[in-house]
Amino acid sequence: MGRTVDADGVELWVEQRGEGPDVLLVAGLGDPAEAWLPQLDGFADRYRLTAFDNRGAGRSPLPDGPPSVAGMAHDAAALLRALRVPTAHVAGFSGGSFIAQELALRHPGPVRSLVLMSTMARPDPYFRTMTRFWNWMVERAPDERAMLEAFYLWVYTPRAHADGLVDRLVDEALAFEHPQSVEAFQRQLAAFAGHDTLDRLGGIRAPTLVLAGELDLATPPRLGRAVADSIPGAVFEVLPGEAHQPFQEVPEVFNARVGAFWREVEARDGRTAARHG
Repeated sequence: MGRTVDADGVELWVEQRGEGPDVLLVAGLGDPAEAWLPQLDGFADRYRLTAFDNRGAGRSPLPDGPPSVAGMAHDAAALLRALRVPTAHVAGFSGGSFIAQELALRHPGPVRSLVLMSTMARPDPYFRTMTRFWNWMVERAPDERAMLEAFYLWVYTPRAHADGLVDRLVDEALAFEHPQSVEAFQRQLAAFAGHDTLDRLGGIRAPTLVLAGELDLATPPRLGRAVADSIPGAVFEVLPGEAHQPFQEVPEVFNARVGAFWREVEARDGRTAARHG
């Protein structure tokens, strides 16, 4: 059952599941905590998972003034403090991975490890043009269904459009009782379009796994590789045949790889603790 948590003066909607080592799940553009349901359900037997609605998404209110990725990273850090979580594996997808980068750079203390899915460090010309089109599309689409159907062309594989997954996700989004407003979408989009950490990523010290979908149109693998190449020791992998949201399309594949990464980090932490014990 979800609840509202005061994170340094910002009211954030939070969903928590499970028991065990802590995991913080950071969602992307317009997505509420429910975007992570395959992970909230899939890892709850081994981890305590926290997912939340970013400012201006779902049940978390839109802030005064323009939101920023750095500000949303501050929210994430404040949320961990409010929940008394000293350290957590942090996983973010798309815009959530931008937030996770800033969290690791500006608030490194609680970041035990990083998983960056469908990520980038600096917008390229294609990304800037795409986000300008999205900004126009959300205003001009004849209705919300048309907007979602168009938006999901960049997000899901042709397989998901053919097998009915996209139709189901559109219906679920339309039935959601807390849809994102056009203003909130545009302001959050502007924050993500202005994201730029490329020259600072070398300062990340947390173990990092960068995942990219081979068919991702929004954040192609070349952008994820640039992130991994800039973070010391980061591992970069491409998921064949996948697009922007493999954690939803093939959760068994995503969960297996991410779970293995978390176990590696935990084993390494255990060896380090034993040496210093």
